[in-house]
Amino acid sequence: MTAPPQTNEARVVRVALRERGYDIVIGRNLVATLGSRVKALRPGTKCAIVTDDMVAVHHLEAVEASLAAAGIATAHVIVPAGESSKNYAVFQDVCERIIAARIERGDLVVALGGGVIGDLAGFVAACVRRGVDYVQVPTTLLAQVDSSVGGKTGIDSPQGKNLIGAFHQPVLVVADTALLDTLPERQFRAGYAEVVKYGLLGDAALFAWLERNWREVFGGGAAREYAIAACCRAKADIVVRDERETGERALLNLGHTFGHALEAATGFSDRLVHGEAVSLGMVMAFEFSARRGLISADEVARVRAHLAAVGLPVRVTEVPGGAPRLDEVMDLIAQDKKVRRGKLIFILVRGIGRAYVATDVEAGEVRAFLAEQLS
Repeated sequence: MTAPPQTNEARVVRVALRERGYDIVIGRNLVATLGSRVKALRPGTKCAIVTDDMVAVHHLEAVEASLAAAGIATAHVIVPAGESSKNYAVFQDVCERIIAARIERGDLVVALGGGVIGDLAGFVAACVRRGVDYVQVPTTLLAQVDSSVGGKTGIDSPQGKNLIGAFHQPVLVVADTALLDTLPERQFRAGYAEVVKYGLLGDAALFAWLERNWREVFGGGAAREYAIAACCRAKADIVVRDERETGERALLNLGHTFGHALEAATGFSDRLVHGEAVSLGMVMAFEFSARRGLISADEVARVRAHLAAVGLPVRVTEVPGGAPRLDEVMDLIAQDKKVRRGKLIFILVRGIGRAYVATDVEAGEVRAFLAEQLS
C-alpha cells in the first residue's frame, strides 16, 4: 500500500446517506473555497461561526473573508478552548447567542475547530429552532479523520464523556489540511491515535502502511492527505451501514471505553487529552483481548511499539499525576454509552484489523484487569 503523489486536486469522500448525504472535501488551502461551496449548497443563507479562542486567532478571519466574498453574512461565537467548554453552561450560552444573531432554520452553523467545537456546535445546531443545518470545518487531525464525520454531537456530563447529545449529520465537511500546520505537536500526535484506530479495527494493511510511513504523515503532503482520506472512507462506509450505532458502528469506539473513563477520571484536563486516552485505551483493549486468549502477545507488543514510537502514552502509569483510582474508573465504565441494560460492552480484537463487539464481558473480569493496569 503506497500513497499517491501530491496533487492540487481536492479528494472528495461521499457519505452516502441518501437525502442526508454529504461530501467530505480534503486538501490544502480549502478555506478559500468555503464561501463558494456554502453558497452553492445553500443560496441566500446566513452563517453563525462557532469557534474557540485559540482557533479564532489563526483561522476565523480567513473563514469570515471567504464567506463574505461569496456574499454570505456571518456572526461568530467564540468559546474557551478545551474539553471544559463541552458543558451545559457553554451550550446554553452558544444557543442564546445564535438565536440573538437571528439565525433561522434555513441558515447554517459553521463549526470551526477541533472535536470539542464540532461536538458542541453540532449539538447546538441540532437543538436551536429544533434543528438547523451545519458545516464542519475541522482544524485538528483528530477532527478531520474522525469526529467531524458521522453526525455524533454532544456535550459532557460530570458522570461521563458525551452522555448528552444527538445524532445530527452535517451538510458538508471541509478538511483543509493546511490548517494542521498551526497545530501544536501534542495535538497532532493525539489525533494520530485516531488514524491508527482505523487500521487496528478493520484494515491491517493500513496499519502496516502507517508503521512504515508515519513520519511522512507527520511531515505533511501526500501521505497525510492519503491517511486522512483513508480514515474518512472507512468511517463513511460504517456510518452509512449503521448511522445510529445500533451495531457495527460501535467498532469505531475501539479504545474508547477505557479511554473515555480515563479522560473523565483525569478531569477532562491537559493531564490526558482525548487522543492520548484513546492510545491508552487501544493498548488496553489489545491487552485485555490477549488476556482472553484472542490474540498473541506479539500483536500487543507490535501495537504498543508503534504508538510509543510516535510519542503516545501506552501505559496508564505514564499519565501525569498518577493513575486514577480503580473504583472511579469502574464507575465511569459502567456509565459508558455502549452499556445495554446494565451489561458492559467492549470493543475487543481477534487480531490487528479484526475488531468485534464483545457482549460477554463481566465486571469482575474488567476489575481484575484494571487493578493490574492501574497498579
